[in-house]
Amino acid sequence: QVQLAESGGGLVQAGGSLRLSCAASGHTFSNYHMGWFRQAPGKEREFVAAITWSGFSTHYADSVKGRFTISRDNAKNTLYLQMNSLKPEDTAVYYCNAVKWGTYFEALEDFGSWGQGTQVTVSS
Repeated sequence: QVQLAESGGGLVQAGGSLRLSCAASGHTFSNYHMGWFRQAPGKEREFVAAITWSGFSTHYADSVKGRFTISRDNAKNTLYLQMNSLKPEDTAVYYCNAVKWGTYFEALEDFGSWGQGTQVTVSS
């Protein structure tokens, strides 16, 4: 499996911004759709955003649409998530992984094992 490393999280006031990064080890990153997931305390991991292998199309969960922007740099094997207008309900550990482009945007866990994630905490 590919190793995934998320970074960029932190503590921010409501309305603030953060930019998350996800670095993948050297496999065929460019040939996979990629996505961000998050898990809040006491809740299951949920889908946040996805981007096709070429970056041509994106998809967002309704809860973050209009506030978050997913992007990628295939040359650097890096995925990004720009988060603006953050809300306390965005507080969670954020993870990245390859995704299946479909109705539910399931993670392809055979692509890469889940990393440690990066903690995002939004205060009121």
